[in-house]
Parts: sequence; C-alpha cells; structure tokens
Amino acid sequence: MSFLFTSESVSAGHPDKMCDAISDSILDACLSVDPRARVAVETMVKGTDEGSHIIIGGEVTLAGDVRIDYEGVARAAAESIGYTDHAIGMDATDPEMCEVLTLISQQSADIAQGVDEGAGLHFEQGAGDQGLMFGYATAESEGFTNLGGSFMPLPAVLAQRLTLEISRAGRTGELSWARPDAKSQVTVEYDDSGTPVRLDTVVVAIQHDDMANDLYGGDVKKEMERIVSEVEERVIRRVVPEELMSDETRLIINGTGRFVKGGPHADAGLTGRKIIVDTYGGMGRHGGGAFSGKDPSKVDRSAAYAARWAAKHVVASGLAKRCEIQLAYAIGVAEPVSISVNVQTFGTGTIPDSELTEKVRQCFDFRPQVIIETLGLRAPIYAKTASGGHFGREPDEDGGFSWERLDEEKLAILRG
Repeated sequence: MSFLFTSESVSAGHPDKMCDAISDSILDACLSVDPRARVAVETMVKGTDEGSHIIIGGEVTLAGDVRIDYEGVARAAAESIGYTDHAIGMDATDPEMCEVLTLISQQSADIAQGVDEGAGLHFEQGAGDQGLMFGYATAESEGFTNLGGSFMPLPAVLAQRLTLEISRAGRTGELSWARPDAKSQVTVEYDDSGTPVRLDTVVVAIQHDDMANDLYGGDVKKEMERIVSEVEERVIRRVVPEELMSDETRLIINGTGRFVKGGPHADAGLTGRKIIVDTYGGMGRHGGGAFSGKDPSKVDRSAAYAARWAAKHVVASGLAKRCEIQLAYAIGVAEPVSISVNVQTFGTGTIPDSELTEKVRQCFDFRPQVIIETLGLRAPIYAKTASGGHFGREPDEDGGFSWERLDEEKLAILRG
C-alpha cells in the first residue's frame, strides 16, 4: 500500500534557528581560544514593538583567564542572519533597540570530574551526561539528481535544501524582497515497497517586504503573484529534482496570503526546539537531546554524530538500504551502556542484524574521547550546523561535517 511522509525545515532566520546559531557561535568562540572548553549555552529571543531581547544562559568553563564577549558574539550572529532592522524582526546592531542579557556560570565540578580524564571514578574521559542517541541512514535519495551521497530520507533532505536555498537567494538579492524568516515542508509519496515515487506537496512560507504598499499601491494580489512566481522559479525548481515533480504535485507558497511580520517580533525563539529539523525529519528516531550550544563532551551531540557516521557507512557499504543505530551512555562512564548498536535494517540488510551489529562494534569505537578525536570535534565548526540540518551535508575542508565523510578503510572492513 502506498503512503505519504512529510518532513519540514526552517531557515536560519527562524527565531528558534537564530537561537541555535547564537548558541553555536558562542561555542565556536570558546573552542577558538580553548579547544577543551566546556560549553552548554542556551539562547532565547523575543521582540516587542519597543525593542528586542536576546537572553543567553548556561555554563562555560575555559582555561586560564580567557574572556569571551558573549554579547558581541550574539549580536554578530544575529546580524549575519540579516536581523539589522527592527521592522523585519530585530536590529541586533543597535543597543538601543536590542538588549542582550548574559547569565553564564561555570560547569559544575561534580559533572566535570566525570568528564575530565583521570578525575572521576573511571580513568577514561566519561560521557558528559546520561542519554540515548540515534543515527540513521537510508539509500532512498541516492538515485535522484544532485542528492547522491546524502544517504538521507528524501522529504528531510529536500526540505533542508529548500531553506538553505531560500537563505542563499535572500542574501544574494535574487529574492530581493525576502526577509530572514522562512519555513519549508515536503510530502513524498512512497510505493508499497517503501520506495519514493513522486512529490505530493511542497510548502514554503517566506517572510517578505511590504511590497503591496511599497510597490503595488496596496494590491496584495500582485505582491502574492510575484512571490509565488519567484519562489517557484528561483528556489523550488532549482532544488527539487525534475523527475520527482508531476502535474499532481501541489505547491503551496505563503498559504496565509502574507508574511510581513516575522522573526522574533512575531514569535519567541529558543535553542534546541527544532531537533527533528536538525536530524532526519521524523523518519529516524531521536533520543531527545538537542545539539546546539553543546561542546563535544556532551554525548547528546558527539555520539549522535558518531551514530550517524556509523549508520551512513553501513548503508554506503551496501550491507543495508536503511540502518538505525542506537547508543546509550551513563554519566562519567566511557563505554556506552548499550551499543544497542542496536543495528536495525528494517528488513533491508544483506546479513542478519545481529551479525551486522558485531561488524559495527569491531569497526567503530563509541567512547566519547575517541569520537571527539576521530571526528575532530574540538574545532570551531559548529555555527554552520545551526541551519540546514546537521546531516546529509558536504564535509568541509576545515573539518566541518566530518561525520558525513566516508572512510574507505571502514567501508572495506564492513564489507569484508
């Protein structure tokens, strides 16, 4: 029986994603001066008619007497997204119109001794907290134009790429009227074997200038026609593979009719509220822990990256078409309490899941310190992950998205 599945994404200018960007920019600033910095930072944003507010809270421990200009980092992150005018949602450049409140203390010594190598009950660096994480990969998007190598669920990767393209087109002026806040949603039809066959619906909501009053004499219809035409031509048609479109595919662009008021003026934002957007669009399970603002000693982040890395290798090796790996940790303990490397292939594996689990155990070391060193996670590489998804991205030369890089030796071990 055929079925539909939907995933969504939001742009860098969505209030929640702006908070993720601020938190991860602070993390990068800390790692730039101390690669072993301990960071757990949350951000909240909210605008009113009178002005905007950025509230930063959390725990940061740095070596020596290093000081971070948290306010400056936060303002720069919001400015880079495009929030430079109160009329569009925030003017982060103006202290009179945007207040930044910082509430930062040091990491608890009780937590630190469980993470510091040789300091706790166990000699090895332990996990920074208890928790469970999932990694997921699928081959379903591999045959479509420009999607090869992502090993991601098709609705999720398309939704993520739509918001990345919206942000890019806004920055370059191709969508000269676009403001920072935007969302996308993609519904894919699958056949009874679970193979994607076509796009059913593409939804885009994009904040825009008040063109009706500024350009078209109050004509909202003309404003809407321009937005729909340019979004379809300059965003949707560029991102969505032509072979997935059909005469029945519905395009819904700014479904309410207008989206002038947006950003934190319209909606409060908070770090860590878009965890499904950050990962697999609901197709793979999620352990519940957010990523942004957390240094790699927090296994919520680093182990989720490692689980994705391993699952991607399983699918890329040809041993399965779908793979999900679960890890779980206890605070202060290095070895996962379950590599329930619960490798599940959903019936797509070429060997039994139990045998594949043993191969994964032999091939990948999921102790936190090994993950950090293998994937180079002490580098300031995190701000760029705050929008567009943490997975299905191209590895960067500076070490960003290292968990998306395929290792030929590991592929050979899995196949052997």
